[in-house]
Amino acid sequence: MKIVLCIIGVFFSILSGYLLEGGHIMALYQPAELLIIGGAAGCSFAVANPMHVIKGVATKIPLLLTSSPYNKDSHMDLLGLMYSMFAKIRKEGIIAIERDVEDPQQSPIFSEFPALTKNAHAKEFICDYFRLMVSGNMNAFELENLIDIDLECHHEAMHQPIIALSALADGLPAFGIVAAVMGVVITMGAIGGDVAILGEKVAAALVGTFLGILLSYGVVAPIAAALNSRAEEEARFYTCIKTCFVAYLNGYAPQIAVEFGRMALLSHMRPSFIELESFVKGRAKLKKQAEA
Repeated sequence: MKIVLCIIGVFFSILSGYLLEGGHIMALYQPAELLIIGGAAGCSFAVANPMHVIKGVATKIPLLLTSSPYNKDSHMDLLGLMYSMFAKIRKEGIIAIERDVEDPQQSPIFSEFPALTKNAHAKEFICDYFRLMVSGNMNAFELENLIDIDLECHHEAMHQPIIALSALADGLPAFGIVAAVMGVVITMGAIGGDVAILGEKVAAALVGTFLGILLSYGVVAPIAAALNSRAEEEARFYTCIKTCFVAYLNGYAPQIAVEFGRMALLSHMRPSFIELESFVKGRAKLKKQAEA
């Protein structure tokens, strides 16, 4: 919702200043200019990008209307889940988690963190690497390399829609100039006529440049930047998962392994040492009481 309010604020600020300077709002209503810019930019965007990228843009932009799923609480849940899984492995052996990772929907551990399990890709990612731990003799170095390859592919896919939108933002001012030049051509053909009509045609041409720049820097570029921020938050989330896995496979205790993961988080999303310790130990205590 914040992005909608901010874009509205951009238009409100520009139009309010224009009106305060004595401008006429209907002078900016130039559907032909908008058709030239929007149609040309939209078709160029479709030519430049494969269908999966176009669909990615269409599906990711609405997500900006909701709050980010990658916040302090979600990272706390992630670290709590990793601690619970590592603790179970340490107590009962690696085979003990096989049912948890094969059917996480029925897993008592995963069910403790419903917000995290709603993230289908994160859940699959975590289960895949626990499966590798169950099925193979994979050491920390091998697992880290494999996760890096996996994350590189995932991040590349995440950034393709962002790159496409950024390219569109870069091109919109140029299409605005195209619309303006065509307006000037029309104006040149009307020289010798009524001065008022010439003024209207010049104004329409300038509106083309205005629209191209406004749509670029006031709408499309900020949306691309917001998607990039969301992608970076997601990347940090998966880096935390990787760090926990690598630390545990290097022989650290569950509490220390999740501490490694905690340190991989940015400060505004990172729980304190005391917060995390209280969270995981509190859950472990409640679990023991329930079993008793």
